[in-house]
Amino acid sequence: MTQPELESELTDRLATVQDPANDDDDVVSMGLVNDVTVRDGTAEVSLAFNAPYAPEEIEIGNAIREEIEDAGLEPDLRANVGEEHGYDEDVLPGVRNVVAVASGKGGVGKTTVAANLAAGLKDLGARVGILDADVHGPNVPRILPTENEPGITPDEEIVPPRSDGVMVMSTHHMMPDDEDEPAVMRGPMVNNVMMKFVNEVQWGRLDYLVVDLPPGTGDASLNLLQTLPVAGVVIVTTPQEMAVADARKGLRLFADHDAPVLGVVENMSTFRCPGCGDDHSVFGEGGGDEIREDYDVPVLSRLPIHPDFDSQGGDGPTVRDDDSVVQEDLFDMVDSVADRIGEENRRKVAEHVDAARADAGDDVPAAAESR
Repeated sequence: MTQPELESELTDRLATVQDPANDDDDVVSMGLVNDVTVRDGTAEVSLAFNAPYAPEEIEIGNAIREEIEDAGLEPDLRANVGEEHGYDEDVLPGVRNVVAVASGKGGVGKTTVAANLAAGLKDLGARVGILDADVHGPNVPRILPTENEPGITPDEEIVPPRSDGVMVMSTHHMMPDDEDEPAVMRGPMVNNVMMKFVNEVQWGRLDYLVVDLPPGTGDASLNLLQTLPVAGVVIVTTPQEMAVADARKGLRLFADHDAPVLGVVENMSTFRCPGCGDDHSVFGEGGGDEIREDYDVPVLSRLPIHPDFDSQGGDGPTVRDDDSVVQEDLFDMVDSVADRIGEENRRKVAEHVDAARADAGDDVPAAAESR
């Protein structure tokens, strides 16, 4: 069998591998297989995957490996998403996914979610940074204490300090030593700070940049939407009626600006008694479910009230506390967010490929070609 015949046969095999998160369409018809090359008993397959360490993409990759091995070949898989898939290299080059964490009001645990998400993604193996854009309450360094202050390159770019491998940039680093001193900033000043973080920080190559937004629907959120290619937004709420009402407003803001809403994290969902281990719904229940039903977005996680979340200041994030009973809840949240990023990215690739084929005069949608 010639090399082109081998590659064609292998491509047909790969067309049996489905994406469970996108209506079970197959990876070939979705345009997720960039290239298949067979040489010397090895199959080199380039995949349009862009959510490193997402469990779902790992499972799809394993299914592709099995098909290659069943064909008697050695698999060599590589991920590559470029401009041909609509990936923007002009803004924050080297940053693969910008993930915003937002809330409709303060006090719902948004920063706790953002910091633990960043640390959890790093512990999975990803290259991660976190931008603390909550200019009036920059608390990320309390959960992710940095080893030093930001540095400056000869080109006067800011080099973020690290917290156990996570790059951290926060307005906290620009504040006076007096922690009680308020950050008094009007709209234009907030915009200047955001632009400085976007244009003057040397993030390098990151798989994920988590952005902890200020609560509400103000300037920082709008600036982010207008400046960065946001891969997705995580909305944090508590079960209380007022928190859910404000979360819905924040969700509408992002949806109206075509920023994918990955889902809702319902924080303080229950009180998990440290003594007996039972869960009690002290703030009501069903808030996240209401948002899910009305806006067709998933509830990514329900995190309990637990003393461990209040003891992390200076001790690192709870997701890294092997003795914490809520560590598993946090890792489940991290996996859910990573999977949703992968799902949205693969859907965007499929839509881009469909549009390109339609422009080329092919009236058959990509997702239907292999059926």
